[in-house]
Amino acid sequence: MSAGAIPPFVLGAVLGAALLHAGWNALLKRRVANTSSGAVTGDPLVATLLVVAGAAGCAAILLPFLDAPAPASWPFIAASSVLQTAYYLLLAATYRAGDVSHAYPLMRGSAPLLVALANGPLTGEHLAGTQWLATGLICGGVLAMWLGARGRGRATGLALATACVIAAYTLVDGAGVRRSGAPAAYTLWIFLFTGVAAWLIAARRRLPALLAHARAQPLMAPLGGLASLASYGIALWAMTRAPVAAVAALRETSILFATAIAACVLREPVGRTRVAAACLIACGAVAMRLG
Repeated sequence: MSAGAIPPFVLGAVLGAALLHAGWNALLKRRVANTSSGAVTGDPLVATLLVVAGAAGCAAILLPFLDAPAPASWPFIAASSVLQTAYYLLLAATYRAGDVSHAYPLMRGSAPLLVALANGPLTGEHLAGTQWLATGLICGGVLAMWLGARGRGRATGLALATACVIAAYTLVDGAGVRRSGAPAAYTLWIFLFTGVAAWLIAARRRLPALLAHARAQPLMAPLGGLASLASYGIALWAMTRAPVAAVAALRETSILFATAIAACVLREPVGRTRVAAACLIACGAVAMRLG
């Protein structure tokens, strides 16, 4: 198989995974009607807690059928669970402060750049020529997004902080999953621990809102959780059927899907500057993965 070859059925699966990832992120911003009062509400943290609960529930159902990860991987599972708990809480704060079309490209596009930059000191690897081009594209897109934010500096800062956490758990999981001997179980344990931790930290004072949101949107937890699990699981499966770099690059189309969903479904004001910035970041993320 050539370096960039992806079989058509894998191509379709990865594009579907990218759409799922963008879709469950959009769920966090969707405003829902309260059937008893008629009011329209939407707290991204409440929606996030329902999604992580759904993902944790799916993990709990599947884990008894899988072999346990190797003991050497458990410290990495613990570290990743802490980081991913921080990720979900930051994600909710980011979407409370800004739009999906603004925050999502910053988060998902900046993370590969941060991973590549951190990888040098950690492993001795250095950026290739294509990756320096990718760095310029991503930085240009981030700058354009910042210039077009119009006073949304808090949203930009939170999105970039979230990107740092994404980069951190990516590096941890890259090392941990190789030690696990059981990639699926490794991933599911992280989803389970993350769901439990997020609820222990954030759910207690929000139980009335959580119950009201769950009644208004009963499919939020199961569908959001499944989408979160499936988007990651499909990508892992695809990497066993096609070149890892090509699959990882193709996943970055989620940036474009998220921008389109934000404009067409969430009705966010997506102007030319934001679209151009999202395209720059997406192109940079793809070039970073392929480089």
